[in-house]
Amino acid sequence: MKVRVQVAGRELALSNLDKVLYPETGFTKAEVIDYYSRIAPVLLPHVRGRPLTVKRYPNGVTGPHFFEKNAPRHTPPWIRRATLPVPGSTKNRQTIDFAVIDDLPTLIYYANLAALELHVPMWQVSPEGTALPPDILVFDLDPGAPATIVECCQVALLLRDALAKDDLECRPKTSGNKGMQLHVPWPYPDRETSGYARELAQRLDAGHELVTSVMTRRERPGKVFIDWSQNNPAKTTVAAYSLRANAAPTVSTPLSWEEVEGCDNPAQLVFTAPDVLARVEEFGDLFL
Repeated sequence: MKVRVQVAGRELALSNLDKVLYPETGFTKAEVIDYYSRIAPVLLPHVRGRPLTVKRYPNGVTGPHFFEKNAPRHTPPWIRRATLPVPGSTKNRQTIDFAVIDDLPTLIYYANLAALELHVPMWQVSPEGTALPPDILVFDLDPGAPATIVECCQVALLLRDALAKDDLECRPKTSGNKGMQLHVPWPYPDRETSGYARELAQRLDAGHELVTSVMTRRERPGKVFIDWSQNNPAKTTVAAYSLRANAAPTVSTPLSWEEVEGCDNPAQLVFTAPDVLARVEEFGDLFL
């Protein structure tokens, strides 16, 4: 059964609203759509203008899923697209017709497709649809067991201090899984981000036993891997306020630095969709 609704002047047909997408908690597709509707004012600024990759779970988080970069053929014409080259595509494509979430109707359209996870690059497209230089640098902090997000927070503080010496600020958020990310507004359009991120990660690796900048799995137990390679223009990172496909509807959640400094238990930094809505109501967007 489809329900037709008006969203900011666009008509959408929402389907299977009672389907449970998170079986362990009973969180339904209607609740996913409701979450994205209510979180939109703070989510949209962080995805607007960025080519979209989604992770879709049509039968819920315990069923088959797939990444989707190409806008589906049935995508409404009013959804913005950007056709971009994709050298080295695993599907031998020369270009991909990306969607861009610029507004609430587009966000709800994708929520209705059970696109639980939203991933975007660290660069935007121009109004004409051409790729612009990166405007964000990202560090993805991945803990190797027995390390947890507690150790990620310690490394985040090291990165914050190192970046400050270069007159750069950073914003912390959880990944919504086991780690976290730091976003660094990048004010140098003529400088590539990957080399700087690699050099900084390697410097911290050399100076701190807790840190590794090496991707090899055997180097990671008990350490936090600073993944600087996310700054490759072909890669994406989960968007701030995106749901994650875990047993519960966890969210990639912006944090205050006080929360990072005070974290001594991984449970402190696990937030679900209702938690995040309450946080935004109380604190606003901590990722600004």
